[in-house]
Amino acid sequence: MNSPRQRDLFHDEEQAELFGDAPTPVYRPNPDQVRSELQRILAEARAAQTLPWEPKKTALYQTIFPQMTSCLPEDEGAQLRFEFEAELVRLRAA
Repeated sequence: MNSPRQRDLFHDEEQAELFGDAPTPVYRPNPDQVRSELQRILAEARAAQTLPWEPKKTALYQTIFPQMTSCLPEDEGAQLRFEFEAELVRLRAA
């Protein structure tokens, strides 16, 4: 049983008010910035004769490149993914 002088550690009305009913902010990437970054990565791959990145960076790009295309129109994203995969195939064969 709690004493009147002891506060309840699990139910504090003052702290609950700090969080309020504000909605959680949603991050929406800027498609132009994403497109620019994807084009930069793709241009780097196109200009190379062999894989231009260390294995960790190559693995990172293989993961994030398709994810980044999701904020672009579907047909544009699909084309960029296709081109990136084609460049990876070409570079690995070199």
